[in-house]
Amino acid sequence: MRIILTFCVFILFLIVTSCAVQKEKINGLSFVASPEIINEHHTKPVIEVGANYTAIMPFGFMRHLEHPEIIHNTDKQWFGETRAGAKQYIEALKKHSIKIMIKPQIWVWNGEFTGHIKMSSEDNWKALETTYSKFIMEYVELAQNTDAEIFCIGTELEQFTTERPEYWHNLISKIRTIYKGKLTYAANWDEFKRTPFWSTLDYIGVDAYFPVSEQQTPTIEECKAGWQSHKTLIKSLSETYNKPVLFTEYGYRSMDFTGKEPWESDHTIQSLNFEGQANATQALFEEFWNEDWFAGGFVWKWYHNYENSGGEKDNQFTPQNKPVEAIIKSYYKYE
Repeated sequence: MRIILTFCVFILFLIVTSCAVQKEKINGLSFVASPEIINEHHTKPVIEVGANYTAIMPFGFMRHLEHPEIIHNTDKQWFGETRAGAKQYIEALKKHSIKIMIKPQIWVWNGEFTGHIKMSSEDNWKALETTYSKFIMEYVELAQNTDAEIFCIGTELEQFTTERPEYWHNLISKIRTIYKGKLTYAANWDEFKRTPFWSTLDYIGVDAYFPVSEQQTPTIEECKAGWQSHKTLIKSLSETYNKPVLFTEYGYRSMDFTGKEPWESDHTIQSLNFEGQANATQALFEEFWNEDWFAGGFVWKWYHNYENSGGEKDNQFTPQNKPVEAIIKSYYKYE
């Protein structure tokens, strides 16, 4: 009888442990670089919303889409965009057991889309590869030295990845010799199905700006319906590569038609719509956060100066000081 009882307790332990593992998600925030050092005042809101991860995003800059040089880690950049700034942010957040994804990003002058970066000659491709490797390895070393849990090897670089797959495979191998954490890549929502190196990474990373509704103020049910075809494709890719999916960015603007083209960042748009933002976000959580193959994601985006961010007149992505923040908190705190 004692043996049977012990066996039943063991099985119950396995079931409870399995459920806990399944429920644990990456409840992340994309922590925006700033000119300032951060302190307890800046990290407290991260803790209060229930986040267990932040994405730290140092930047490199390119003059135009065909220019092969990436300028990075200079004294002309904001503190948070540099190696020293990223390190300080990581240390401040890790004091509170917040885990880290380092996600170096490129900004092309005039805000041109990084997915269109493409060189016009073999010499320029090789020059870009050299400078990109220097940029990335700078932060690979930081990731290893700070015990960052995840490293993102690139963000929305479709032309670069599809034109030069051998380079990317070699880069990933090089990163693995130094960095012992998990690797991902942040593919744009319409790019991820063509990314040529998912088999070599730990997460299928997607910047999840999928169109889900044509309505001015989408309902939760409309957005859930709008997710179905996208979700089927995302899940099938996860099954093909046997890799969990991570939303390296997700979020909606607090504006009209927020689910129609969720990637839209045009600052001339003036509409304000908190209900649409909240409904679209709720639908995303309902569709993905209980899926075993889904690892979690990083809200786009979260500013260090919480009290001055977002609010009742802001129609940008940040959830700070808006109704949608309570929805995020309800899921993040639950986890």
